[in-house]
Amino acid sequence: MAAAVPLPETAYWLTPEFNRLNKDTTAAAAATLDHHFAGSPAEEYADGAAGIVMPEAAAVGESSKEQVASALKLTKDFLVDANLDPATLRGERPAAVLELIEPGQEQLIAKVKAGLDKPGKENDPLTLFSRFDPNQVRVVGGTVKTRGRMTFAERKAGVVAVHADYTFVYPLTKKDKGSRQVARTIVRRIVDTEVFDPARFRVVPGKLSVRHHVVDIGNTTCDADDGFIHPAFPKVKRHHGKQDETDRSGPSVDPYDRDRDLGERDGTRHDECGRVTRT
Repeated sequence: MAAAVPLPETAYWLTPEFNRLNKDTTAAAAATLDHHFAGSPAEEYADGAAGIVMPEAAAVGESSKEQVASALKLTKDFLVDANLDPATLRGERPAAVLELIEPGQEQLIAKVKAGLDKPGKENDPLTLFSRFDPNQVRVVGGTVKTRGRMTFAERKAGVVAVHADYTFVYPLTKKDKGSRQVARTIVRRIVDTEVFDPARFRVVPGKLSVRHHVVDIGNTTCDADDGFIHPAFPKVKRHHGKQDETDRSGPSVDPYDRDRDLGERDGTRHDECGRVTRT
């Protein structure tokens, strides 16, 4: 597997040194309208598509450098359209993503369209797309922070496989114009794609196949299956000025921990009804 330039993942943000300097993690990580990513690892992340850095393409097995470059570019386009495109984020139909999927993946396409038309637990569009209800929230500031890596290999002759593992951090505010609160939702996606050589296989050139995909969403409500991410905004106790703890039965999770294993089950969400240790 050919890898991109190594980058520190969780690194400093999980060290005792960082914890000592930020004992009050709630205050340290408080987002505001002026500083959307204040006190969070996302401050060090790249802006939007700039964070999806492709490794340098090279020939692998029987696949040429040009075929690898095409597979990498198609995968990046897929990630950008599914997670960063403003229309997708505000809940519109992600037409560009659907156009990228190989038509021969009829079952996947049908499932995706069913999830967009009538979302639910069985057909959840959030397994592939980041979407927010425009009647409730909006991305504030226009910048989504991105960090991750992409690698490639040849799965078999003429098939370039790309493995992408990226975290997207969304700063959100309520739709109400007077709202001053900002919440962050952290979405980590692992997507494995394949691009087939049209000279060897009956496929449409310029399309990719989605072989595997899982997602973990940090800071979303537990009981909504409407196809939107619903970030929880901090509740403040007036007499103490401190945030309330939400009663959640699942495990505590650090959504910025990119070393955490999300498992192998395809097409799933891993955001159990637990508590995120920070946003």
